[in-house]
Amino acid sequence: MSLFDSHCHLEDDRFSGDVEGALERMQQSGVTRCILAASDMPTAEKIVALADAYPQVYGMVGFHPHEASQFREENLTQMAEWLKNPKIVGVGEIGLDYYYDHSPRDVQRSVLERQLDFALEQDVPVAFHIRDAHGDTLDLLSHRKGRLPEGVLHCFSGSLECARQYLDMGFYISFAGPVTFKNAAKLQEVARYCPVDRLLVETDSPYLAPVPLRGQRNEPANVRYVAQMVASLKDMDAQQLAQTAFENTCRLYRIPTEDSRHA
Repeated sequence: MSLFDSHCHLEDDRFSGDVEGALERMQQSGVTRCILAASDMPTAEKIVALADAYPQVYGMVGFHPHEASQFREENLTQMAEWLKNPKIVGVGEIGLDYYYDHSPRDVQRSVLERQLDFALEQDVPVAFHIRDAHGDTLDLLSHRKGRLPEGVLHCFSGSLECARQYLDMGFYISFAGPVTFKNAAKLQEVARYCPVDRLLVETDSPYLAPVPLRGQRNEPANVRYVAQMVASLKDMDAQQLAQTAFENTCRLYRIPTEDSRHA
């Protein structure tokens, strides 16, 4: 089984001193590549360095909605420079988070709009972080018809109706540890519905460790549990699901399937 953890955070302090260990365990578990998603400029800088250092690591740069208040227009110049690196494959994670409201909602929406425009200008995909804000997100996106980059709803948490609308807009849906939780009936319904050519799998590590590892620090090796659950929900062979999700990730982020070095 060859797996791709399409969204994780090895730049997080919880991996301090253990990045190489996590990558080694990842490889041993059949997870051959991963994509790190930024939250702001300092995390983006770390991610670029990690992507340059390790052939199996790719990265994205962008401002998480929590950090939207830190965004400055001049940041885009550096982000554009980073995106010239073939290992930096998208803008993310971007979006709206009304659960924590760490940045004012109007600022979140403004920064999301600007980063969507930027992704279009750079011709790269985006990874969305949406929490308790699917209504506003769908409204914002629907008003941008014809001006949307490719993208994925990372660690999807919305309803089946929301998923249908995102899929109709051409986006992918990514499933993380929560799809394995016992109380995740609605999310599991989305996984059953999602077309197999439009789904990704991820860990969002160090967060959201899947069953049977809940409560532990999550890491890319554990994406296999997510893939196994999604395969079970779709009544598919786990290896077939893993391969399809791998190819979907490569297609979205324009990474050659045959060469993890992408040099």
